[in-house]
Amino acid sequence: MDFYKRALELSEETIAHRRWLHTNAEVGLKMPKGQAYVLNQLKSCGLDPHPCGHGVTAQLGPDGGKTILLRADMDALPMPEESGEAFACPTGTEAHACGHDFHAAMLLTAAKMLKENEASLRGRVRFMFQPAEETFEGAKDMMANGILDGVDAALAYHVGSGRMPIGLFMYNSGGTMMYSVDGFRITVHGRGAHGAYPHCSIDPINIGVHIYLALEALIAREADPGKACVLTIGNFSAGSAPNIIPDLAVLQGTLRTNDSASREKLVRRIKETAQKTAEVFGGSTQIEMISQVPPLVCDPVVTDAMVRYMKELPIPGLTPVPDTSASASEDFASIAAKVPSVFMYLSAGYLDERGDAPAHNPKVRFNEAVCPIGSACLAHCAVRWLEENAV
Repeated sequence: MDFYKRALELSEETIAHRRWLHTNAEVGLKMPKGQAYVLNQLKSCGLDPHPCGHGVTAQLGPDGGKTILLRADMDALPMPEESGEAFACPTGTEAHACGHDFHAAMLLTAAKMLKENEASLRGRVRFMFQPAEETFEGAKDMMANGILDGVDAALAYHVGSGRMPIGLFMYNSGGTMMYSVDGFRITVHGRGAHGAYPHCSIDPINIGVHIYLALEALIAREADPGKACVLTIGNFSAGSAPNIIPDLAVLQGTLRTNDSASREKLVRRIKETAQKTAEVFGGSTQIEMISQVPPLVCDPVVTDAMVRYMKELPIPGLTPVPDTSASASEDFASIAAKVPSVFMYLSAGYLDERGDAPAHNPKVRFNEAVCPIGSACLAHCAVRWLEENAV
């Protein structure tokens, strides 16, 4: 089957999937509307889908061969949308500002095309529609429910916004493609008092400030300057009134790095630094790790094969961009740590002002011309990998 030709024929259907998911954006693990929509669409294609954890899975192809997993995330972000699109999410509290609506829509169309081509498959294709990528919970949730059982390889795409032409595909077959992420919450325990009597308190805000500065020093003085390490405190909250010293202060942040040894060291030192700094001022800390995802490292052999398969497709202007690396993080890394995997970016930007807003911005817009490209690549790469790895 010419999957690109067929994907072009189904382009309006793919866009309709994308727009439905966009309008009905949901965040986190629980996506009842999105889960029901994906289940219904897969059933209408002749597949037999079922929930897997909080996500959805289905499988096709003959028994006895290899199994390739095709993954799409489908969750949105907890933020308002200001894209101006006619199909924007109306709630004001959710927005598909990262493109996951595209990923799910493209995989739905790929599933339909592969079902049409099932008789010629040389192995099995498993579909993974996952929630909660943004909170780094979704992949682990589905892995705990068996999504990787019997899987031999995995493939995922992510669309990219910005001033980029349609047709670029970005990958990395020789190094770290995306950084690890370790999200943490530090609760500082002090002793509250009247603001006029600070000597009667153990001020958690003061402790929190010193913890913040000490954590910044970890990157400046303990991180290997030859490795990429990024530490961000994105939330610092305490108190409810200007004349009351509170009992508690909370700092929340993330550590990201492209190096496993640096990650191990700095996670340990974050905990030690917070605890010891609090003790200096008479307080204590409770430290929770709220996300733990390794660096995303793609399998070089499978990556090179997928690049070769994509070049076989008659897609105008399709252009490879190798050695791509990003400081953002992706919970597909948890899958790539278990099975040989490939993760790529597909450009979905505009060359005019529509490409000015970045991902995770309320004004971001994505180019729907990427839809048939993504659907075709998913289907074609799955078929070709099964052909070359038939047993």
